[in-house]
Amino acid sequence: MDKNLFVAMTIAIGAAVPAFSIGWLSSKALEAIGRNPEAASAIQTSMILAIAFCEAIAIYALVVALIIKFV
Repeated sequence: MDKNLFVAMTIAIGAAVPAFSIGWLSSKALEAIGRNPEAASAIQTSMILAIAFCEAIAIYALVVALIIKFV
């Protein structure tokens, strides 16, 4: 098969899954803040940390796609 197909599939899946996860995390964090507004700062800190880890997965997918493309 063509290498470009594998690159496209890697980046598509590697971007879609973290995007879904970030949306789900944000939704749950906003629900939690709605239930307990006093804990908003703690929830927001945890949410931002979790979003950073999700974005790291997308960056790993980009690196893998570039390796597939150029090696």
